[in-house]
Amino acid sequence: MKTVLDLFIESEALLEGHFLLSSGKHSDRYVQCAKLLQYPDKAAKVVEKIVDQIKDMDIDMVVGPAMGGIIVAYEVGKQLGVPAIFTERENNIMTLRRGFEIKKGAKILITEDVVTTGKSSKEAIEVVKQHGGEIVGIACLADRSQGEIEYPVYSAMKLDIKLYDKQDCPMCKAGSAPVKPGSRKMEV
Repeated sequence: MKTVLDLFIESEALLEGHFLLSSGKHSDRYVQCAKLLQYPDKAAKVVEKIVDQIKDMDIDMVVGPAMGGIIVAYEVGKQLGVPAIFTERENNIMTLRRGFEIKKGAKILITEDVVTTGKSSKEAIEVVKQHGGEIVGIACLADRSQGEIEYPVYSAMKLDIKLYDKQDCPMCKAGSAPVKPGSRKMEV
């Protein structure tokens, strides 16, 4: 049986190079989950690893921040049998749109593709709290957070990928310019 890492490598979802992350940090590897998520069968297998960890939890709804959390939210919701919605940015502010509702007191699981600093998750968490939801944790395909997130993180795999501030980045010092993958807009 293939491991989660095997499925990521097979899908060419684990990239090497010089990357500028949404957090502003630099990294020599990047997890491009969209490459894995394009294959529904592989996505379902990876999400199953997460669902095995959370299936006995009291979860009313799954909320994924756009873009990376949408497909993950859908598949987690499908496997758990609960509704799955998403937050999205409007004028660069995370919000709940499209007629989606969160009932006061609803137990909410945030879903992501990758969690590094948790910036998108934290934005989605604030939206959920504004609507009266209670956060039970964060689920993700790949956890790069190294334990720096205040909520429980349930992941299909953990990755120890080094992060650098721009001024300390060995790739920048060697003259390399980072590329900005992902959906969040920011200057390179």
